[in-house]
Amino acid sequence: MSSIWNNRISISIFGEVQAPAIGITIDNLPAGEYINTEELTAFMKRRSSKIMGDGCLYENTVPHIMSGVINERTTGMPLCAFLQNTPKPVVSDNNNITMRTGHADYTGAARYKGFCDVRDSVSFSDRLILPICFAGAVCAQILQRRGIYTGAHILSIHNTKDNPFDPVNVNRDAVLSVRNKDFPVINDRRGWSMAENIRKAAEAGESLGGVIECAAVNVPAGIGSPVFDGLENNIAQLIFAIPGVSGLEFGAGFSAARMTGSQNNDDYYVNEHGYILTKTNHHGGVLGGISSGMPVTLRVAVKPPVPTKNPLGEAFNITNACCVPELVPCVEAAVNIALLSNMLNYPDFC
Repeated sequence: MSSIWNNRISISIFGEVQAPAIGITIDNLPAGEYINTEELTAFMKRRSSKIMGDGCLYENTVPHIMSGVINERTTGMPLCAFLQNTPKPVVSDNNNITMRTGHADYTGAARYKGFCDVRDSVSFSDRLILPICFAGAVCAQILQRRGIYTGAHILSIHNTKDNPFDPVNVNRDAVLSVRNKDFPVINDRRGWSMAENIRKAAEAGESLGGVIECAAVNVPAGIGSPVFDGLENNIAQLIFAIPGVSGLEFGAGFSAARMTGSQNNDDYYVNEHGYILTKTNHHGGVLGGISSGMPVTLRVAVKPPVPTKNPLGEAFNITNACCVPELVPCVEAAVNIALLSNMLNYPDFC
């Protein structure tokens, strides 16, 4: 299992979901950065959607920082944090594994020759995203002190759609306003409709997927590299580490395939402050793997959780009929990590 992401900033996940603890080590963070633990706690608690009730709540969601921070300042040494778990008994018979549809039970057993932990397909559990979410919360604070803000919202759940971000004019206030909501949508009425649809699906033993839209504002031009180390590449690696993600697009994304070249083209202009910007933002703020100075915009498709029954007809207890709301901060976290990693090469960043 690849548990290390190394791209200027290095993050390494350790532990297993049913082991005593899981955690993360973050290396190469700038020294002397102020880390507000209350803000970290608030970010991590966004994994629980109050509007959806107890089914989305997670215990022990706030990691304990073991090293790398003294007096709320980063030391330049690796920042290590862990979360305590409530272990389950080890199942002795690794050959007696229920192959649940929609899970990685079969593929994990095939990959690891039947020796992977069978206590809940733990190598593929969504709880392992919590350490990455924590790393993104740390990176968010460092970016925000440079004026860079990332925010995400639920763009759609099943067939119910929220208002999208303005890809050209989305700003700090827009991303912060939706970030502070119990149910992260721009149009609250649409949000209540989404929540009601999720409840109805749960009552019927069904589940729903959706789309998360994310925007990063005030990202300067020139962040990233072409070909294999592009800003989009780095974001995509981290986005696809989130369980349940099935698709990703930047800017106009797949809609660009239905446009002509002149429709998809983003014309440049110089604004009143002397900055070079584009009149439209079909490119999503990234060209040739490098930021253009426009908002970085992306959309993430999230598949429905597994159905209530497997091929053998055995029922599974699904406590959450839709994982889209709880993955909103995870998408933000992935973008924050990739942005900060690329920002370290930016002149005079530190």
